Amino acid sequence: MSEAELPSILQLTPLNPDYQADPHKLLDPLRAQCPVRKDPVSGSVVLSRYNDVRAIVSDRSLWRDPINAEEGAMLQRGTANLQTDQPRAETISILHLDDPDHARIRQPLSQALYARVAKFRGEVERIVDEALDRIPEGEPFDLMSLFCVPIPIDVIASILGVDHDRLVEFRAWSEGSILGLNPFRTEEQTAQMEWASAQLSAYFLKTIAERRVAPGDDLISDMVKLQGEGAPLSDEELRINLGALLVGGNLTTTDLIGNGVYLLLKNPGELAKLKADPGLINATVEEILRVEGPVDITGRIASSPLEIGGCPVAPKQSITTFLRAANHDPEVFEDPHSFNISRKHKPHVAFGGGAHICIGAPLARLEAQVALPRLFARFPNLRLAEPDAQMEWRKLPFFRGLETLMLVA
Repeated sequence: MSEAELPSILQLTPLNPDYQADPHKLLDPLRAQCPVRKDPVSGSVVLSRYNDVRAIVSDRSLWRDPINAEEGAMLQRGTANLQTDQPRAETISILHLDDPDHARIRQPLSQALYARVAKFRGEVERIVDEALDRIPEGEPFDLMSLFCVPIPIDVIASILGVDHDRLVEFRAWSEGSILGLNPFRTEEQTAQMEWASAQLSAYFLKTIAERRVAPGDDLISDMVKLQGEGAPLSDEELRINLGALLVGGNLTTTDLIGNGVYLLLKNPGELAKLKADPGLINATVEEILRVEGPVDITGRIASSPLEIGGCPVAPKQSITTFLRAANHDPEVFEDPHSFNISRKHKPHVAFGGGAHICIGAPLARLEAQVALPRLFARFPNLRLAEPDAQMEWRKLPFFRGLETLMLVA
């Protein structure tokens, strides 16, 4: 494959059937032949080698906010809020904010969230067991709809203190808001997204006000308490970031669990190792994240001239790091496409890195560490309904997860 034949970034999405079926048939030659490449379609410098990707996502001097990118950076600027008539922290979440606003908001949010996660295992176990109770025995069922989708939504709803009798509408708002991650959504999907986002915004602002008067045992109350103790963030900033936590965490954790079940069923030797030694569950989750992580890319913007792999990058140039390609780099991971839960640990980049490492990573890990063992303990004979069937992966660009996962318990 010549450099002219190397795929553009738009071909490196599940909208391309070849990439959807097997991303590494395209990513492997890209990483081998042109690991640092200026993509002519997106206007971004695309990185696919582990050492380059890890260095860039860990570099705190780089920008994250798309408003700082040059006008030709279509991928980043085309999917971002570029309003300039309001403070940036009241238009975008910490996912795209730069310091000092990023640190100002992330610090109290991570403090409160991580304290919740540390004592939340029992509640996650309860939610997982409720989902397990819905699974029928002896007949085909879709694990995604019955298990993988509802668990993350119900977990974050519990952390936020959503009343049980509002879970149905909260799930609808959450699933509608996730459509905002699709830059190629239809007009109908955009309308659904806007409706769901408006409902969630109203819910969060109302709940913030209510918790200020009558605190509860939940994350929103924790954040309101920190505000009262001097944490410098507004209600609007809190609303935006609670919404981002909800949307970003639900989809990716759904795919982490679904991809993990699929990998274990397709690799029965690894599943047998996990059943024989449940203490391998943490290593298993890390290997799932490396082999079939939910997120393809993350981005940065050059804040000054730099050089990557011998290639110059100008200030304001967009940089797209392919996390999936980096996690399968044969220079770092032996037999990188194999799924091996006993693999000697080397850090993957599935959650990005640096100041912008995924804030929900501890919660996602906890949910997978609870859900996978309990699923296989409850249903020890769990199997694919059609072992030889071609799996249908979702077409959402830059994410990887199954549309359905038909199993028999």
